[in-house]
Amino acid sequence: MKKWIMMFLAVNLLAPLDAALAAHEYTGVKMCSMCHKKPEQGEQLRIWQESAHSKAYQTLTTPAAKETAAKLGIEDPTTSGKCLKCHATAYGLTEQKVTQKVPVEEGVSCESCHGAGKDYAKKSIMENRDAAMKAGMEIPTEATCVKCHNEENPNFRPFNFAERWEKIKHPVPNK
Repeated sequence: MKKWIMMFLAVNLLAPLDAALAAHEYTGVKMCSMCHKKPEQGEQLRIWQESAHSKAYQTLTTPAAKETAAKLGIEDPTTSGKCLKCHATAYGLTEQKVTQKVPVEEGVSCESCHGAGKDYAKKSIMENRDAAMKAGMEIPTEATCVKCHNEENPNFRPFNFAERWEKIKHPVPNK
């Protein structure tokens, strides 16, 4: 009887969670950069590379991060899901790694803000915003940002979306 109950719970409670996480697959920066590095496309890759987002994982390797983690009872911030959920796209805003395709060293990359991209990465889909959004692309808003930039962050500073947006925005020219 216990075995049946455990199977029922696994299928009915865990399967939907796995399906939600697997709804769209991650691709990593390399795939995005194939098109989003060109000047005529807006040089999104360069803007990201020059941002703190691209260095989010690296900040976890600093003495300051290790000191903060120790105060929270975290032995190593570079391996803790509590830290990586916001410092590495590979964790998909959860405390567990959700993809092997994105190295944690990429930090906070394209798919942290725009959603897992395999289903919208094709040029024919990307050229049609409605089709891209149906395929999983997200247009980031303040609500997207505050999933990490919030008081749960041990180094939280007041978050001014308009000010921060100016530092990270990367529109496609003429769109």
